[in-house]
Amino acid sequence: MGAALALAARGLGRVWPNPAVGCIIVAGGRMVGRGRTADGGRPHAETVALAQAGEAARGATAYVTLEPCAHHGVTPPCAESLIAAGVARVVIAQRDPDPRVDGGGVARLRAAGTEVIEGVREAEARGLQAGFLSRIQRGRPLLTLKLATTLDGRIATASGESQWITGPFARAHVHGQRACHDAVMVGAGTARADDPQLTVRGQGDVPQPVRIVLSRRLDVPQDSALTRSTAIAPVWMLHGPHAAPARRAALEATGVICQPVPSLGGGLDLAAALGLLAERGLSRVYCEGGGTLAAALLQAGLVDRLDCYTAGAAIGAEGIPALGAMGLSALADAPRLTLKEMRRLGPDVLTRWASDH
Repeated sequence: MGAALALAARGLGRVWPNPAVGCIIVAGGRMVGRGRTADGGRPHAETVALAQAGEAARGATAYVTLEPCAHHGVTPPCAESLIAAGVARVVIAQRDPDPRVDGGGVARLRAAGTEVIEGVREAEARGLQAGFLSRIQRGRPLLTLKLATTLDGRIATASGESQWITGPFARAHVHGQRACHDAVMVGAGTARADDPQLTVRGQGDVPQPVRIVLSRRLDVPQDSALTRSTAIAPVWMLHGPHAAPARRAALEATGVICQPVPSLGGGLDLAAALGLLAERGLSRVYCEGGGTLAAALLQAGLVDRLDCYTAGAAIGAEGIPALGAMGLSALADAPRLTLKEMRRLGPDVLTRWASDH
């Protein structure tokens, strides 16, 4: 199962709208087939592993990180494929909460006489599938907020200079994180100020994440690094219901996909925006927005994980803070997160935090 989990992890950020699954087939004490969900979501891990195993799958044991699917889609159910291949035993890390499966795969296997063992290394599997589980069970993707700050919590000088607060090791790590998420998200202010590409670089030939911009009025440049690269990776702009139609038409002419979401309190309804992303199949979103968006997401309780890259520099009070105003008057109302990891990245430090919700 450990090998299957390692295979599944390679699919993070590459397989949406499907979950990243790994499958190992063992016969006679040796591995005869292995596979993960292919880029783009098809074929499934079991299909890949069974094709590699061939006749050796008959009487073998399959280790799968997520319950084999039981519904007919683009391809036949994986549960039926395992049965047809003559697999004698299926070891599953966790059940699939998707209503189309949710125990159906296990039931189908057992009805065919296949031995099924569940819950092997389930905690690890659930951690790996946190994004998929969030989309299915909460109706929104898992959201990781990334901040790169000085020791005193600043993300830029008063003039807006921010390149580069952290060093090359931290920046390379960020690109690795982009690669294992389905989408990278920023706000309109960051899109205007930084003209970012939001692509994965220096990680080899990997699928590019969807680039998402939240802009209530669609007041973003119509000629930018994003609009010039829609052929490389999708660009989605989520805007308020009253954004100017002419701006939307001009952006759509460049290949940008524009989608309205409700407004809330003078800005976008962030929960509704994340719900829309889940409906479109995204499970893992990496937010690199500025202080205003970061504060709004934290205040709304929508941050699941926080990656903070801290450089050994200080800018002072005149610098731009990592978080915008949150309107807190009592310390008890402050969002609380739990430290999960600390790591040195060259001269910088990465601290990883998780929300308790």
